[in-house]
Amino acid sequence: MPDTTRLDTQPDTRQSETARAQCEPRGCLFALSQPPLMIFLAVIGCLLLMASLHDLLLL
Repeated sequence: MPDTTRLDTQPDTRQSETARAQCEPRGCLFALSQPPLMIFLAVIGCLLLMASLHDLLLL
């Protein structure tokens, strides 16, 4: 019968939670947090808002 009271001498080779988290692909929310993209979307949004207000109020 094997002795189960001794500890394993081999190190644990499983990945920790932080190592797994770093390998995960980054999603859409990461892309939206980039400043150049946010500036671009803000400019497009302002242009659409100005065009809609021009149509509603001046035409």
